[in-house]
Amino acid sequence: MIALLNILEIVAPVFILAAVGYSWVKLGFEYRVEFVTQFATALALPCLVFTALMKTEIQANYLTNIFMAAIIGYFVLAILAFGFVKIFNLGQSTYLMPLVSGNTGNLGLPLCFFVFGDVGFGYAIIVFAITSIVAFTIGIWVVAGGGSPKQIIKEPLMTGTVLGLIFMWQDWETPVFLTNALELIGQMAIPMMLITLGVAVARLKITDVKKSFAISFCKIFFGIIAALLASLIFDLPEIAISVLILQFSMPIAVTSYLLAEKYGADANAVAGLVVVSTLITVGISPILIAFLIA
Repeated sequence: MIALLNILEIVAPVFILAAVGYSWVKLGFEYRVEFVTQFATALALPCLVFTALMKTEIQANYLTNIFMAAIIGYFVLAILAFGFVKIFNLGQSTYLMPLVSGNTGNLGLPLCFFVFGDVGFGYAIIVFAITSIVAFTIGIWVVAGGGSPKQIIKEPLMTGTVLGLIFMWQDWETPVFLTNALELIGQMAIPMMLITLGVAVARLKITDVKKSFAISFCKIFFGIIAALLASLIFDLPEIAISVLILQFSMPIAVTSYLLAEKYGADANAVAGLVVVSTLITVGISPILIAFLIA
């Protein structure tokens, strides 16, 4: 019982903040997702990522290994997702990317931070960066039939990640006054992302509950399998393995819905997957975290 309460103390803030966003919209208040998302991704999150990496001490070999493990994990996950789509004759442009791209940002980063602290957050950022690259390159190509790697280079998040890795590698630090300012800006990122996740869930609608549940459950299961297989290949500390598994178990990302909406896939079907998979994660994540920290 005590262990369960400890787990709930860790994950409760994450879902409470998401519930705030959900309730805010349901009560009829205005929430400008486009502005908040742009502010978070263009400024707050890059600052958070940069300062977290700069101040995190991760051995170079572990950093390389978690990077490669994430790539291999997504490769395995893509194979499983592609086979699933083909076997059940699902639309590739609609269902392939939701099965691959998880919500490692809005939900994964806060969870890893609360569960594993600064070191775990550093590992989680690497996985999130790979997720972003996959979504904005291969993801666009799958959904729209085209895309350019140049788009990910333009993302402020990538700039913050690269600079953070360089500062961590060289053991550099920005002046104290600048670090404090960047950290203050970055502290806005996690609550903003979680509240926005709740807003998105509130605004999306489910079209086919049974189908959405089946696909969502398979996505989470495939992610855990892919992470476990990838972690067996590389020499990783226990905390890195746990972060990899937790990040790969995240629900379907809102990004998948945005891509489907923008490029003409079945956005309504993807919206249902986002909502259902997020709700499943609310129930599964405390159990998974209990195993990971046991």
